Amino acid sequence: MPATEGPHGLDPVRVAEVMVRPPAGHGAGRRGSGYRVGPAWVLTAAHVVQDAGTATTAVRFEADRTDEWTAPIRVAFASEKADVALLEITGAVPPGVHTTAAGPCSYGTVPDADVMLTCSAMGFPRFKLREDRMRLLDDGSPSQYRDSCHATGLTSALSNRREGTLELAVTPPESDPEPDRSPWEGMSGAAVWHDGTLVGLVSAHHRADGLGRLAAVRVDRWHEQLTAAELALLHEHAGLPLSAAELSRPTDGRPGGARLADLPAGLPLRELDGLVSALTALPTVKDHTNLALVLDSVDPAIAAMSPRSAVLRTDVFGIVRTCLRYQGTLDQFLEAIRLLEGDSTGVARMEQEAMELSRRHRRADESH
Repeated sequence: MPATEGPHGLDPVRVAEVMVRPPAGHGAGRRGSGYRVGPAWVLTAAHVVQDAGTATTAVRFEADRTDEWTAPIRVAFASEKADVALLEITGAVPPGVHTTAAGPCSYGTVPDADVMLTCSAMGFPRFKLREDRMRLLDDGSPSQYRDSCHATGLTSALSNRREGTLELAVTPPESDPEPDRSPWEGMSGAAVWHDGTLVGLVSAHHRADGLGRLAAVRVDRWHEQLTAAELALLHEHAGLPLSAAELSRPTDGRPGGARLADLPAGLPLRELDGLVSALTALPTVKDHTNLALVLDSVDPAIAAMSPRSAVLRTDVFGIVRTCLRYQGTLDQFLEAIRLLEGDSTGVARMEQEAMELSRRHRRADESH
């Protein structure tokens, strides 16, 4: 069984900023992201540390926070084929960090099937560049820093099958002002999580896919792509199982999205807030004519019984609450919206909120 979200899932204090600074006169430095998987070990994408032998390479955690720390690293191995690298922290680790942020990770697989799975990743992309006016450079201009990005969305294994990567549908940045540089630059190496398990590492942003799509190398391919020595290092220092058969498997994938037919009719409004917020952001729901078309495709009782309101958010809360009283109609409502909206980041957010709602209810049932 996969681990649950919590201490064994995405932990922000273990998220690393990987900094590669070549010697003076040898080009510009580069940034990437990573994740601490052991007391002195960090996973990242291989291309982040490519040709880093003569560079000054370090990892930084909790930047500009009270418990910030930075340490030099060495590259234990970097596989171009699998685009994964294991870094060893060679500098001193602050007291207490070993015990608070060094436990083993759980690794998972994603099925080659028509399912959509929630995912998240945390890293340091270029579009998160900020000016720090409290810290000035020698010329008087403000210094810059990269803030963190917690990207959430959906993934399916049926995209990028030839490349052999996962496609992550995430909320895109608002703009793409630099045609020669991706706004996602620096996100490479960020650990991708599903249901508390590490299932991949962000590896690329293909510009043709749009701003809301990232590609990630898959953990379940490493046993095919890495050498025996590399797998042994990952097993010893990062906790990767010795065989792909031992990887955790997802429990909340649903063909075409979440299924909400078993939700109780009396769910409190706070439980529905995320789903309603995602719905009210969709163009189909915002447009009165299109929303009426959606409702006409569902059980007629929904349109007739919903306490309609001129305020969109109140109206959608009423529609969702009415759907809960007629089993299966909330799934019909969401399916109609999928058909009209198509593949969009807004629909990805709706799917994520629906899956989270379904998972919370399932786990509540399992705990009783």
